[in-house]
Amino acid sequence: MPIDLRQIAAIAGMSGLFKVVKPTRTGVIVESLEENPKNMVAQARHRMSLLDEISIYTTDEEGTIPLADVFERMHQKYGDTLPLGEKPSNEEYKSFMADLLPEYDEERVYVSDMKKLAIWYFIVKDFVGFTEEAPAAEQEKSKEEEQA
Repeated sequence: MPIDLRQIAAIAGMSGLFKVVKPTRTGVIVESLEENPKNMVAQARHRMSLLDEISIYTTDEEGTIPLADVFERMHQKYGDTLPLGEKPSNEEYKSFMADLLPEYDEERVYVSDMKKLAIWYFIVKDFVGFTEEAPAAEQEKSKEEEQA
C-alpha cells in the first residue's frame, strides 16, 4: 500500500489529525500533525479513530473502500490541488466526490464527511506523504529474487 495510515488518528471534538507516539497507562501519547506539533495524552474518554480503520461507503458489492485507497486515488488524480474553490459549496463537494469516487453511497456519505476528507488529504499529504510505487519491471524482479 502506498500510504501507511496505521499510526494516524482522528480524535472526536478536536480538529486536525494526530500521530500515535506510544501507549501510556491511561491512554496514548499523540502528536498533532501541524507545523508546530504538540504532544498530548489521548485518554480512554477521547473517541479516537485510526485512519487505517476508516472506510467510505460505496454502492458496489464491496460496500466500502478504505480511506487509504481514496487518498491514493486523490493523489493520482489531483496531486497537490483539489478541484474545490476557496469556500466550496455543498454542491461542489458532492460534484468532487462523484468525480473521485462515482460509486460512493450518496445516502450514507454526508457533506461533512467530504469536508473532512479534503482537509485530511492535505494533512496526510504534507505530514505523512505518499510513496511512489515501484515500476512493474522492478516489482517483477523483486518477486523473482524473493522466490530464489
